[in-house]
Amino acid sequence: APLPQVLTPVYPSTAGVSQAYLRKAIENALERTPLPELLPPEIERAYLKPLDVPSLADAVRILHHPRVDSDEAALMDGSHPAWTRIKFEELLAQQLSLKRAHEERRTRAAPAMPRRAASDADALTTRLYAALPFRLTGAQSRVVDEIAHDLTLAHPMQRLLQGDVGSGKTVVAALAAAQAIDAGYQAALMAPTEILAEQHARKLRGWLEPLGVSVAWLAGSLKAKDKRAAIEAAALGTAQLVIGTHAIIQDSVEFARLGLVIVDEQHRFGVEQRLALRAKAANAADGAQGFQPHQLMMSATPIPRTLAMTYYADLEVSTIDELPPGRTPVLTRLVGDARRDEVIARVREAALTGRQVYWVCPLIEESETLQLQTAVETYETLAAALPELKVGLVHGRLSPADKAAVMDAFTRNEVQLLVATTVIEVGVDVPNASLMVIEHAERFGLAQLHQLRGRVGRGTAASVCVLLYTGPLSIAGRERLKTMRETTDGFEIARRDLEIRGPGEFLGARQSGAAMLRFANLETDGWLIEPAREAAARLIAGYPEVVTQHLARWLGAREQYLKA
Repeated sequence: APLPQVLTPVYPSTAGVSQAYLRKAIENALERTPLPELLPPEIERAYLKPLDVPSLADAVRILHHPRVDSDEAALMDGSHPAWTRIKFEELLAQQLSLKRAHEERRTRAAPAMPRRAASDADALTTRLYAALPFRLTGAQSRVVDEIAHDLTLAHPMQRLLQGDVGSGKTVVAALAAAQAIDAGYQAALMAPTEILAEQHARKLRGWLEPLGVSVAWLAGSLKAKDKRAAIEAAALGTAQLVIGTHAIIQDSVEFARLGLVIVDEQHRFGVEQRLALRAKAANAADGAQGFQPHQLMMSATPIPRTLAMTYYADLEVSTIDELPPGRTPVLTRLVGDARRDEVIARVREAALTGRQVYWVCPLIEESETLQLQTAVETYETLAAALPELKVGLVHGRLSPADKAAVMDAFTRNEVQLLVATTVIEVGVDVPNASLMVIEHAERFGLAQLHQLRGRVGRGTAASVCVLLYTGPLSIAGRERLKTMRETTDGFEIARRDLEIRGPGEFLGARQSGAAMLRFANLETDGWLIEPAREAAARLIAGYPEVVTQHLARWLGAREQYLKA
């Protein structure tokens, strides 16, 4: 018999399912599924012809049954034209669904919030500017203008505000809230942890309460009486700004006129949580039924360009790309665990010169496999080694009240050395802290290390971050520590983080909603994003029925997630 002209496929199999059965089932599916070309000829000419790729049906056939003389390496590494066709189609589906979500959002109604003139002495925004003890950087002013413009429109803003650690996002949020309050609406700010939410509350209260704004605080740890009072203030509209954790999205919480929702560290909230807060405004009690609030999401993890163009293509993005003046860059030192005593001596020295120190240890549970010291043990060891210092301990198992008490003592410089787990990762702001030690730094992800390091260098003193590590290091571990030593630029760190981890992990909670890419790889196939974007824009403008067919083929029912 003549030899077959095509290779026999071997599929990833599951116990109990034979290759023969799988091949037959897939063969059946291929025969029953015609894959007609959906794209109009002008789009094919403009975008597919230059790529020199086969039809979709041929591409699928080639990948399942490559000819004996095919370029095996290209089939394996994903560079074969058949793969290129599949990847382009997938990226096109992703662009279409995000663009469609974006267009659809423009048809919804939101409260228009006029921006009061800077010369209007009564405007809350004017009074807030005048009361701030510092001037905004150029980047902050630009971003404030972008957000202010969006708030004047009658369709919901959905803007992502990204800025490196310490770039001053909270004041931008305060000015956005002030514009909403000026227009007679309420604003809500939700943060992922109580420590972070409380930090925001302290800053925002300090700026806004002297100007007559009523700020309510809502968190899980509140006493029942206080919680009831906060919920009532939100519902009656007497609270103009409500700050809290995800307690804000509980069913019992209602708002009178919620016009602006600010979500900090938005990637830590699932899609459902963000949707829940938005739904609150749609049910607001002032008869403005069906209104959607404007939404501002903040992130201190900058998003590399390829991700911004794909997973975040439905959002407007504002970037604060300069730090406030007077910040000193943090020096980063890598130190092996064998030199731990030197590090402890360094801590003593810093504390005795009036500075404060963070000592970060990962994980509380005694985990055999990771051999990490527990926070409690570290605290006891350091307290014994440094009897002349007041040492504090904060970890996730403390009650919120105890946690707040320790953080307050540290803020007031009653505690010189704070031993902490990663609960201090975001938002903690103590300008007098100028030394941070991170134990087992090799166990942390890059974004997390960068966040932690951002807790020092917030004042004028030269600050140092010591990364204590235990060898031998994995290749990825070594890469991460090297990156930390080489740069303090959050965007560069985010780019390298994406390289090391890939988009799936990088995206965190967002990935549960976004159509995850199965075939295209943002690192190697980034060059396909631009043509897919352009093609998507032309299809949406001129071929709505093709858009529907293409999305049905690629996404089916997964599309509603992209609305979040």
